Amino acid sequence: MKKVVLSVVAAFAVSTASVFAADMPAKAPKVAPAAAPSPWDIAFGAAIMNDYIFRGVTQSGHKPSVAAYFEPRYNINSNFQLYAGISGESIKFANNAAAEIDFYGGVRPTFGPLAFDFGFWYYYYPGGNCYGAGPLQTPAPSGDCGPAIFPQGNVAKSVASFYEVYGKVAYTWTDWVFGANFYYSPNFLNTGADGEYLSGTIKFTAPEKMALGPFGWYVSGEFGHQWLGTSDAFYGCNSPTPVVGAKGTCLVNNPNGIPYADYNTWNIGFGLTWKVFTLDLRYSDTDLSKGNCNAFTSDPTATGVSNVTAINGGAGSSWCGATFIAKLSADLTLGSLK
Repeated sequence: MKKVVLSVVAAFAVSTASVFAADMPAKAPKVAPAAAPSPWDIAFGAAIMNDYIFRGVTQSGHKPSVAAYFEPRYNINSNFQLYAGISGESIKFANNAAAEIDFYGGVRPTFGPLAFDFGFWYYYYPGGNCYGAGPLQTPAPSGDCGPAIFPQGNVAKSVASFYEVYGKVAYTWTDWVFGANFYYSPNFLNTGADGEYLSGTIKFTAPEKMALGPFGWYVSGEFGHQWLGTSDAFYGCNSPTPVVGAKGTCLVNNPNGIPYADYNTWNIGFGLTWKVFTLDLRYSDTDLSKGNCNAFTSDPTATGVSNVTAINGGAGSSWCGATFIAKLSADLTLGSLK
């Protein structure tokens, strides 16, 4: 009997010892330190829209346009980012260029709620043709410039490419963002005229508690002013008397070019967001008259003879007027995919 009891006690002791041993803290295995997050990131996306509007003026002839971009980024630290990118849009210019390819880069420093952006942007428009107006131009068109084909006498250079430098600032306060932007080009759209653009923006992004079902939403707007200088002689003419329906300075004898009209532009819109997708619905307009719009854009579809201004002979363009834009876009970063 004693042997049986001793055996049971011994078994219990072995069992209990093994349980206690299992509960004892084991020596932690050596784990390699977590790799520091990469300072590199890439943003990319695409969009489709019923009209491509740039500062109140259509770039696609009020026709649909598609766009895409690719933007590598390098974060020196959490408050200072370097970036460079390439983007492209389908367009319809007066010189028949059908694509815009943009090359850009800059720096984005942040200081608390203040975010800055300073950079350089080059707008490249390949495939353009030159359309001249013969003896009305001073000097006469070069050998590679075809004859005028636009009934209202508008002319267009084969090259519209140009560059801008810019500075932006945005201040975030709760769900609101207030911004200001300034752009400068010494040769806007290769017309020979310098250009400066200044605008203010405001955006309200609804907090999660105000979501519309699965959708986030926002409202935003912008008001801007575009200053424009005088074009080069390509757009001037040496007609001593008004030429009804003709382009720009053919209204007067001004062989040195067109002193383009400055203008205001504004837009306001509402957007829905879902995951990486955004549907933006926006109204855009300018205060450019149809005549001054024609002088600035060389719109080949301009019509009429009554839109006479100090810089326009009579034809009028709708390329700068009120328009509604619906844009569906997708925007991602490599960081957001991890």
